[in-house]
Amino acid sequence: MDQILQVLSGNARMDLDKMAVMLDMPAEEIQKKIQEYEQAGVIRGYKPLLDYDKIDTELVEAIIEVRVSPQRDFGFEEIARIISEYNEVSSVYLMSGGYDLHLRVVGKTFKDIALFVAQRLAVLDGVLSTATHFVLSRYKDWGIILGENGIDERRNISI
Repeated sequence: MDQILQVLSGNARMDLDKMAVMLDMPAEEIQKKIQEYEQAGVIRGYKPLLDYDKIDTELVEAIIEVRVSPQRDFGFEEIARIISEYNEVSSVYLMSGGYDLHLRVVGKTFKDIALFVAQRLAVLDGVLSTATHFVLSRYKDWGIILGENGIDERRNISI
């Protein structure tokens, strides 16, 4: 992976001058490369990584394993597309192993997620079974240890 992408993966808000020093490149060259990545669709967006334990809003997150029957001519693509359109679903991954799709789902309560699974997900044509795992605590997310003060951006690059 490009060094610029590695740094942005660790901290998308890093100051260009700081990144230039880290990468020993001119800031203008880095800015141009970032713009090229954005235009080519390599960089699809920028999102903050939130520590939900420090936010007043109560949210419940669940990991849902879904076994599906692939559709002729579409495989897993069509069912994954349908599931991806639900607002509760933050991520959908095709997996190898004991189940087919891995979902990350967010709701206001445990009941909201349970109702989503029972009334919207499990009833879809092609869904064979689901297994819901509620996230009780997060210690590390997207390479960031939660609850720590300060993050050393240097650890996010390998040369």
